[in-house]
Amino acid sequence: MALAGDWLARAPQLSLPLLVAALVSAGLGAWGVPRLRALKLGQVIRQEGPQAHLSKAGTPTMGGLLAVPVGVIVGGLVAPGDPRLLAVAGLTLAAMAIGAVDDWQSLTKRHNTGLSPRGKLLLQALAAAAFLGWAWQGQWLGGADPGDIALPLGWVLPLGLLIWPLGLFVVLAESNATNLTDGLDGLAAGCGATVFSGLGLQLMLRGNEGDPALAGFCAAMAGTWLGFLLWNRHPARMFMGDTGSLAMGAALAAVSLLSNSLWPLLVMGGVFLAESLSVIVQVWVFKATKGPDGVGRRVLRMAPLHHHFELGGASEQQVVVGFWGVSLLLVLVGLVLLP
Repeated sequence: MALAGDWLARAPQLSLPLLVAALVSAGLGAWGVPRLRALKLGQVIRQEGPQAHLSKAGTPTMGGLLAVPVGVIVGGLVAPGDPRLLAVAGLTLAAMAIGAVDDWQSLTKRHNTGLSPRGKLLLQALAAAAFLGWAWQGQWLGGADPGDIALPLGWVLPLGLLIWPLGLFVVLAESNATNLTDGLDGLAAGCGATVFSGLGLQLMLRGNEGDPALAGFCAAMAGTWLGFLLWNRHPARMFMGDTGSLAMGAALAAVSLLSNSLWPLLVMGGVFLAESLSVIVQVWVFKATKGPDGVGRRVLRMAPLHHHFELGGASEQQVVVGFWGVSLLLVLVGLVLLP
Protein backbone atom coordinates (compact mmCIF):
# COMPACT_ATOMS: atom_id res chain seq x y z
CA MET A 1 0.00 0.00 0.00
CA ALA A 2 2.87 2.35 0.80
CA LEU A 3 4.52 1.63 -2.54
CA ALA A 4 1.22 2.22 -4.34
CA GLY A 5 0.88 5.59 -2.64
CA ASP A 6 4.45 6.51 -3.56
CA TRP A 7 3.85 5.52 -7.17
CA LEU A 8 0.83 7.82 -7.32
CA ALA A 9 2.70 10.68 -5.65
CA ARG A 10 5.92 10.08 -7.61
CA ALA A 11 7.83 10.43 -4.33
CA PRO A 12 8.80 8.14 -1.39
CA GLN A 13 6.28 9.75 0.95
CA LEU A 14 4.93 6.55 2.52
CA SER A 15 7.44 3.74 2.05
CA LEU A 16 10.42 5.61 3.50
CA PRO A 17 8.83 6.53 6.87
CA LEU A 18 7.29 3.07 7.07
CA LEU A 19 10.60 1.30 6.54
CA VAL A 20 12.55 3.60 8.87
CA ALA A 21 10.00 3.23 11.66
CA ALA A 22 9.83 -0.55 11.18
CA LEU A 23 13.60 -0.97 11.38
CA VAL A 24 13.98 1.29 14.42
CA SER A 25 11.03 -0.34 16.20
CA ALA A 26 12.35 -3.84 15.54
CA GLY A 27 15.81 -2.82 16.74
CA LEU A 28 14.42 -1.26 19.91
CA GLY A 29 12.53 -4.48 20.55
CA ALA A 30 15.78 -6.44 20.51
CA TRP A 31 17.22 -3.97 23.01
CA GLY A 32 14.07 -3.59 25.12
CA VAL A 33 12.73 -7.10 25.64
CA PRO A 34 15.53 -8.23 27.99
CA ARG A 35 15.32 -4.93 29.86
CA LEU A 36 11.56 -5.19 30.35
CA ARG A 37 12.14 -8.72 31.59
CA ALA A 38 14.89 -7.57 33.96
CA LEU A 39 12.50 -4.92 35.36
CA LYS A 40 10.02 -7.77 36.03
CA LEU A 41 7.31 -6.07 33.95
CA GLY A 42 5.57 -9.39 33.34
CA GLN A 43 1.97 -9.50 32.13
CA VAL A 44 -0.69 -10.56 34.65
CA ILE A 45 -3.26 -12.81 32.94
CA ARG A 46 -6.91 -12.61 34.06
CA GLN A 47 -8.13 -15.87 35.53
CA GLU A 48 -11.54 -15.67 33.81
CA GLY A 49 -9.97 -15.60 30.33
CA PRO A 50 -9.15 -18.62 28.17
CA GLN A 51 -7.16 -21.10 30.25
CA ALA A 52 -4.64 -21.57 27.44
CA HIS A 53 -3.52 -17.97 28.01
CA LEU A 54 -2.35 -18.61 31.57
CA SER A 55 0.99 -19.82 30.18
CA LYS A 56 1.60 -16.27 28.90
CA ALA A 57 1.89 -14.90 32.43
CA GLY A 58 5.22 -13.19 32.95
CA THR A 59 5.72 -12.18 29.30
CA PRO A 60 7.13 -8.61 29.31
CA THR A 61 4.45 -5.99 28.79
CA MET A 62 4.35 -2.19 28.34
CA GLY A 63 6.08 -2.67 24.98
CA GLY A 64 4.16 0.35 23.74
CA LEU A 65 6.82 2.45 25.47
CA LEU A 66 9.27 1.17 22.84
CA ALA A 67 7.01 1.31 19.77
CA VAL A 68 4.78 4.39 20.10
CA PRO A 69 7.51 7.06 20.40
CA VAL A 70 9.20 5.67 17.29
CA GLY A 71 6.08 6.16 15.19
CA VAL A 72 5.46 9.61 16.66
CA ILE A 73 9.04 10.84 16.08
CA VAL A 74 9.44 9.40 12.58
CA GLY A 75 5.94 10.55 11.65
CA GLY A 76 6.65 14.03 12.96
CA LEU A 77 9.83 14.30 10.89
CA VAL A 78 7.80 13.74 7.71
CA ALA A 79 6.63 17.36 7.87
CA PRO A 80 8.14 19.13 10.90
CA GLY A 81 6.47 22.41 10.01
CA ASP A 82 2.92 21.04 10.04
CA PRO A 83 1.32 21.97 13.40
CA ARG A 84 -1.33 19.26 13.02
CA LEU A 85 1.32 16.58 13.56
CA LEU A 86 2.17 18.11 16.93
CA ALA A 87 -1.49 17.87 17.95
CA VAL A 88 -1.70 14.24 16.81
CA ALA A 89 1.55 13.44 18.63
CA GLY A 90 0.25 15.13 21.78
CA LEU A 91 -2.92 13.04 21.92
CA THR A 92 -1.04 9.84 21.05
CA LEU A 93 1.56 10.34 23.77
CA ALA A 94 -1.12 11.36 26.30
CA ALA A 95 -2.98 8.10 25.61
CA MET A 96 0.30 6.20 25.93
CA ALA A 97 0.90 7.82 29.34
CA ILE A 98 -2.61 6.90 30.53
CA GLY A 99 -2.05 3.33 29.37
CA ALA A 100 1.33 3.23 31.10
CA VAL A 101 -0.23 4.29 34.42
CA ASP A 102 -2.91 1.64 33.95
CA ASP A 103 -0.34 -1.06 33.15
CA TRP A 104 1.89 -0.05 36.04
CA GLN A 105 -0.96 -0.23 38.54
CA SER A 106 -1.89 -3.68 37.20
CA LEU A 107 1.70 -4.85 37.67
CA THR A 108 2.07 -3.44 41.18
CA LYS A 109 -1.29 -4.90 42.27
CA ARG A 110 -0.39 -8.23 40.59
CA HIS A 111 -3.91 -8.29 39.18
CA ASN A 112 -5.18 -7.56 35.67
CA THR A 113 -6.94 -4.36 36.77
CA GLY A 114 -5.21 -1.01 36.82
CA LEU A 115 -7.06 2.29 36.75
CA SER A 116 -10.78 2.14 37.44
CA PRO A 117 -12.89 2.27 34.25
CA ARG A 118 -14.32 5.62 35.30
CA GLY A 119 -10.89 7.05 36.08
CA LYS A 120 -9.43 5.83 32.79
CA LEU A 121 -12.33 7.29 30.78
CA LEU A 122 -12.03 10.61 32.60
CA LEU A 123 -8.33 10.90 31.78
CA GLN A 124 -8.98 9.93 28.16
CA ALA A 125 -11.81 12.46 27.92
CA LEU A 126 -9.60 15.24 29.27
CA ALA A 127 -6.87 14.43 26.74
CA ALA A 128 -9.44 14.26 23.92
CA ALA A 129 -11.02 17.58 24.93
CA ALA A 130 -7.60 19.28 24.94
CA PHE A 131 -6.89 17.85 21.48
CA LEU A 132 -10.27 18.94 20.11
CA GLY A 133 -9.81 22.46 21.48
CA TRP A 134 -6.39 22.65 19.85
CA ALA A 135 -7.76 21.34 16.54
CA TRP A 136 -10.81 23.65 16.60
CA GLN A 137 -8.62 26.69 17.22
CA GLY A 138 -6.49 25.71 14.25
CA GLN A 139 -9.61 25.10 12.13
CA TRP A 140 -8.45 21.59 11.34
CA LEU A 141 -11.68 19.73 12.16
CA GLY A 142 -13.80 18.83 9.16
CA GLY A 143 -13.49 19.87 5.54
CA ALA A 144 -13.61 23.28 3.91
CA ASP A 145 -16.05 24.37 6.61
CA PRO A 146 -15.16 23.39 10.19
CA GLY A 147 -17.41 20.59 11.38
CA ASP A 148 -18.18 19.12 7.93
CA ILE A 149 -17.88 15.33 7.65
CA ALA A 150 -17.09 13.87 4.21
CA LEU A 151 -19.09 10.83 3.10
CA PRO A 152 -19.03 8.71 -0.08
CA LEU A 153 -20.68 9.89 -3.33
CA GLY A 154 -19.84 13.50 -2.56
CA TRP A 155 -22.19 13.74 0.40
CA VAL A 156 -21.28 16.03 3.26
CA LEU A 157 -22.67 15.95 6.79
CA PRO A 158 -22.55 19.50 8.21
CA LEU A 159 -22.23 19.01 11.97
CA GLY A 160 -20.82 22.37 13.00
CA LEU A 161 -20.25 22.44 16.75
CA LEU A 162 -21.63 18.91 17.03
CA ILE A 163 -18.21 17.78 15.82
CA TRP A 164 -17.10 18.24 19.44
CA PRO A 165 -19.22 15.46 21.01
CA LEU A 166 -18.63 13.27 17.95
CA GLY A 167 -14.88 13.83 18.17
CA LEU A 168 -14.89 13.02 21.88
CA PHE A 169 -16.82 9.82 21.19
CA VAL A 170 -14.47 8.81 18.35
CA VAL A 171 -11.34 9.23 20.48
CA LEU A 172 -12.79 7.31 23.43
CA ALA A 173 -14.39 4.61 21.30
CA GLU A 174 -11.38 4.00 19.05
CA SER A 175 -8.76 3.92 21.79
CA ASN A 176 -10.81 1.50 23.87
CA ALA A 177 -11.67 -0.62 20.81
CA THR A 178 -7.99 -1.14 19.98
CA ASN A 179 -7.43 -1.89 23.67
CA LEU A 180 -10.07 -4.65 23.56
CA THR A 181 -8.54 -6.05 20.35
CA ASP A 182 -5.16 -6.51 22.02
CA GLY A 183 -5.92 -9.97 23.37
CA LEU A 184 -4.00 -12.38 21.13
CA ASP A 185 -0.37 -12.44 20.01
CA GLY A 186 0.04 -10.00 17.12
CA LEU A 187 -3.67 -9.30 16.68
CA ALA A 188 -3.83 -5.58 17.46
CA ALA A 189 -0.37 -4.84 16.02
CA GLY A 190 -1.17 -6.51 12.69
CA CYS A 191 -4.63 -4.99 12.36
CA GLY A 192 -3.30 -1.59 13.42
CA ALA A 193 -0.50 -1.66 10.85
CA THR A 194 -3.04 -2.56 8.14
CA VAL A 195 -5.50 0.18 9.07
CA PHE A 196 -2.78 2.84 9.37
CA SER A 197 -1.50 1.82 5.92
CA GLY A 198 -5.00 2.05 4.47
CA LEU A 199 -5.62 5.48 5.99
CA GLY A 200 -2.29 6.72 4.65
CA LEU A 201 -3.03 5.47 1.14
CA GLN A 202 -6.55 6.91 1.06
CA LEU A 203 -5.16 10.29 2.08
CA MET A 204 -2.97 10.20 -1.03
CA LEU A 205 -5.98 9.29 -3.21
CA ARG A 206 -8.30 12.06 -2.05
CA GLY A 207 -7.31 14.61 -4.72
CA ASN A 208 -5.51 17.97 -4.49
CA GLU A 209 -2.20 16.08 -4.21
CA GLY A 210 -3.43 14.34 -1.08
CA ASP A 211 -2.26 15.04 2.45
CA PRO A 212 1.38 13.90 2.54
CA ALA A 213 1.97 15.05 6.13
CA LEU A 214 -0.76 13.00 7.79
CA ALA A 215 -0.31 10.18 5.26
CA GLY A 216 3.37 10.00 6.19
CA PHE A 217 2.49 9.93 9.88
CA CYS A 218 0.15 7.00 9.20
CA ALA A 219 2.92 5.20 7.32
CA ALA A 220 5.31 5.72 10.23
CA MET A 221 2.77 4.35 12.71
CA ALA A 222 2.15 1.37 10.42
CA GLY A 223 5.89 0.76 10.28
CA THR A 224 6.39 0.94 14.02
CA TRP A 225 3.70 -1.70 14.59
CA LEU A 226 5.19 -3.90 11.87
CA GLY A 227 8.54 -3.70 13.62
CA PHE A 228 6.89 -4.40 16.96
CA LEU A 229 5.17 -7.42 15.40
CA LEU A 230 8.56 -9.10 15.10
CA TRP A 231 8.49 -9.47 18.91
CA ASN A 232 4.73 -9.64 19.40
CA ARG A 233 3.85 -12.41 16.93
CA HIS A 234 3.07 -15.87 18.29
CA PRO A 235 4.61 -16.88 20.60
CA ALA A 236 4.86 -13.30 21.80
CA ARG A 237 8.06 -12.26 23.51
CA MET A 238 6.58 -8.86 24.36
CA PHE A 239 3.09 -7.36 24.75
CA MET A 240 2.18 -3.77 23.95
CA GLY A 241 -0.09 -3.44 26.99
CA ASP A 242 -2.57 -0.61 27.42
CA THR A 243 0.49 1.60 26.91
CA GLY A 244 0.46 0.71 23.23
CA SER A 245 -3.16 -0.19 22.50
CA LEU A 246 -4.68 3.04 23.88
CA ALA A 247 -2.11 5.10 21.97
CA MET A 248 -2.83 3.19 18.76
CA GLY A 249 -6.53 3.99 18.87
CA ALA A 250 -5.94 7.61 19.88
CA ALA A 251 -3.58 8.11 16.92
CA LEU A 252 -6.10 6.58 14.50
CA ALA A 253 -8.85 8.84 15.84
CA ALA A 254 -6.65 11.95 15.79
CA VAL A 255 -5.53 11.45 12.18
CA SER A 256 -9.09 10.73 11.06
CA LEU A 257 -10.50 13.83 12.74
CA LEU A 258 -7.84 16.15 11.32
CA SER A 259 -8.00 14.69 7.80
CA ASN A 260 -11.81 14.38 7.56
CA SER A 261 -11.40 10.60 7.36
CA LEU A 262 -14.00 9.43 9.88
CA TRP A 263 -15.83 7.41 7.22
CA PRO A 264 -12.66 5.59 6.06
CA LEU A 265 -11.76 4.85 9.70
CA LEU A 266 -15.24 3.44 10.35
CA VAL A 267 -14.94 1.05 7.38
CA MET A 268 -11.24 0.17 7.55
CA GLY A 269 -11.28 -0.23 11.32
CA GLY A 270 -14.24 -2.60 11.20
CA VAL A 271 -12.39 -5.28 13.19
CA PHE A 272 -11.88 -2.84 16.07
CA LEU A 273 -15.57 -1.88 15.85
CA ALA A 274 -16.67 -5.52 15.90
CA GLU A 275 -14.48 -6.28 18.92
CA SER A 276 -15.96 -3.36 20.84
CA LEU A 277 -19.55 -4.14 19.88
CA SER A 278 -19.10 -7.79 20.88
CA VAL A 279 -18.31 -6.73 24.44
CA ILE A 280 -21.21 -4.25 24.57
CA VAL A 281 -23.73 -6.81 23.28
CA GLN A 282 -22.40 -9.59 25.53
CA VAL A 283 -22.66 -7.44 28.66
CA TRP A 284 -26.08 -5.99 27.74
CA VAL A 285 -27.66 -9.37 26.98
CA PHE A 286 -26.18 -10.93 30.11
CA LYS A 287 -27.56 -8.17 32.33
CA ALA A 288 -30.94 -8.08 30.54
CA THR A 289 -31.48 -11.84 30.94
CA LYS A 290 -29.97 -12.27 34.39
CA GLY A 291 -32.19 -14.42 36.62
CA PRO A 292 -32.51 -14.73 40.40
CA ASP A 293 -29.36 -16.88 40.44
CA GLY A 294 -27.39 -13.98 38.98
CA VAL A 295 -26.68 -15.82 35.73
CA GLY A 296 -27.75 -14.51 32.33
CA ARG A 297 -27.49 -15.64 28.75
CA ARG A 298 -24.41 -15.11 26.63
CA VAL A 299 -24.46 -14.37 22.91
CA LEU A 300 -20.80 -15.35 22.51
CA ARG A 301 -18.75 -18.08 24.17
CA MET A 302 -16.57 -15.26 25.51
CA ALA A 303 -16.04 -11.59 24.64
CA PRO A 304 -14.22 -9.87 22.99
CA LEU A 305 -14.96 -11.51 19.67
CA HIS A 306 -11.54 -13.11 19.14
CA HIS A 307 -12.03 -15.26 22.26
CA HIS A 308 -15.36 -16.52 20.85
CA PHE A 309 -13.58 -18.03 17.85
CA GLU A 310 -10.68 -19.25 19.98
CA LEU A 311 -13.01 -21.14 22.32
CA GLY A 312 -14.82 -22.49 19.26
CA GLY A 313 -11.77 -24.57 18.37
CA ALA A 314 -9.71 -22.25 16.17
CA SER A 315 -6.06 -21.89 17.11
CA GLU A 316 -4.74 -18.52 18.21
CA GLN A 317 -2.75 -18.16 15.00
CA GLN A 318 -5.81 -18.97 12.87
CA VAL A 319 -7.87 -16.31 14.60
CA VAL A 320 -5.13 -13.70 14.31
CA VAL A 321 -4.40 -14.31 10.63
CA GLY A 322 -8.13 -14.43 9.90
CA PHE A 323 -8.67 -11.05 11.55
CA TRP A 324 -5.68 -9.63 9.66
CA GLY A 325 -7.29 -10.82 6.43
CA VAL A 326 -10.63 -9.23 7.33
CA SER A 327 -8.83 -5.95 8.13
CA LEU A 328 -7.15 -6.02 4.72
CA LEU A 329 -10.48 -6.65 2.97
CA LEU A 330 -12.09 -3.79 4.89
CA VAL A 331 -9.23 -1.50 3.89
CA LEU A 332 -9.86 -2.38 0.23
CA VAL A 333 -13.58 -1.67 0.69
CA GLY A 334 -12.71 1.65 2.31
CA LEU A 335 -10.50 2.57 -0.66
CA VAL A 336 -13.35 1.81 -3.06
CA LEU A 337 -15.83 3.85 -1.00
CA LEU A 338 -13.62 6.89 -0.55
CA PRO A 339 -15.40 10.12 0.46
